[in-house]
Amino acid sequence: MQDDNEKTSKRNAFCCYYAVLGNAAEAALKAGFSSKSALSEGLKALDSVHCRRKISRYRDALSDSGNVMAGLKRLAFGSCTDAVRLVFAEELPPPDVISELDLFNVSEIKRDKNGGVEVKLFDRLKALEKLYELETAFSDRSKADELMSALTSSAEEGDIVEDQ
Repeated sequence: MQDDNEKTSKRNAFCCYYAVLGNAAEAALKAGFSSKSALSEGLKALDSVHCRRKISRYRDALSDSGNVMAGLKRLAFGSCTDAVRLVFAEELPPPDVISELDLFNVSEIKRDKNGGVEVKLFDRLKALEKLYELETAFSDRSKADELMSALTSSAEEGDIVEDQ
């Protein structure tokens, strides 16, 4: 029974990861399947109608513009502490430690010939500019919708319109 619960839990996690990543093997690895069985388990999950429906629901939930806004806000205002910790570490941390780091703001990591590490971060100013553009567009769209709603609702309510 424990084994079935664990497998169900991994399948549910697979659906979440697949909705975001779109790669069966990678999603299965992140869900906790072994590297040897990740691809086959991912493909088995994709054969399941239940999993495909769940993935579709997750994708629908993730496809709204709120995610774009959230990502831009995270780039603009997020912490770079983990990236700094990684740069100043004496040795490369083990993979399990690296997987726990928040490196969302990191655009590139390079190791130079001398063993040094170069970390490039996304441009906060560009993220703020895009965020402003999106918020302005949504604001303008909602104002236009309000105007159209006001114009159409008055005509629908049977107001008498006189020609002059």
